[in-house]
Amino acid sequence: MSLLSVVSVDRSELRERAAENLTRAKNVMAVVLEDDAAKVGLVVLAAFLFLGLFGPALAPHEPIEHTMENEDGQMMRMVPPNSAAPLGTTTFGKDVLSQFLAGARPTFIVGFFGGVGTGVVGFLVGLTSGYFGGRVDEVLMRLTDLTFALPFLPMALLVLTFVQPNIVLITAVIVAFFWKMPARVIRSEVMTVRERTFVKSARAAGAGHGRTMFLHVAPNVIGVGFLYTAYAVSWAIAGQASLAFLGFGDPTATSWGRMLQQVFESGGMREAWWWVLPPAIGIAAVTTSVFLVGRAFEEVVNPELRSED
Repeated sequence: MSLLSVVSVDRSELRERAAENLTRAKNVMAVVLEDDAAKVGLVVLAAFLFLGLFGPALAPHEPIEHTMENEDGQMMRMVPPNSAAPLGTTTFGKDVLSQFLAGARPTFIVGFFGGVGTGVVGFLVGLTSGYFGGRVDEVLMRLTDLTFALPFLPMALLVLTFVQPNIVLITAVIVAFFWKMPARVIRSEVMTVRERTFVKSARAAGAGHGRTMFLHVAPNVIGVGFLYTAYAVSWAIAGQASLAFLGFGDPTATSWGRMLQQVFESGGMREAWWWVLPPAIGIAAVTTSVFLVGRAFEEVVNPELRSED
């Protein structure tokens, strides 16, 4: 068979797989949309995506530099919601609404890239470990065990103590500690799939390890990978908020976690409800929505979870 024929066959196979994946994605979305809770979650996540992209542009004031003043030119410190500041002001006279809108972007960036990074690294580690087994599996699983033994918050605080925290570094730290969770699950799924007849047939037909892993094994566990990537988004948002609340967030950016840290340090946790509730509700709403959508998607991955009509 000529090289041209091989390329033609590969392209035809890729087109068929792309069509199958598109059909599968439509079916998955149809199942997810049957769940009313998942619909609410998707709406909240869509709103979060919008704020992550356009929040800073929608902010009526600069969240850090601008200070709210009344008609007499005095700083509006800890003022409840009013016409000038719909969500009130902070103890430093900053507009809470502007901070909330601007804080959505760092939260979105860390949540999205931290979640996707966690899912991709965990998927690749689990796929490689489960497919090859033997020494490769032993090394990767011992590394996974090591990351399970290291608690996230203390180790993250230790790392961020010696460097200037920023969004990129915080995202990398989150990925470095959270990839272990999907890796374990993907590995167990791959170890089952690799024993199936179609995988052994592909190897017997001369397919290399890379082709077998990514074209024959991976598509059968990709659903679990997407599920844990979705969950990882909520883990990343919660992790970033925890670090920011403890004072280890990016000092140059306003995030929802940093808003909670500032209101705590000012002593206004109980009095300034208008300062506490927006970031707290935002974090809770997004993480809960990810869980609701993920729970509906889990019924696709594991049909036994579907309730009988």
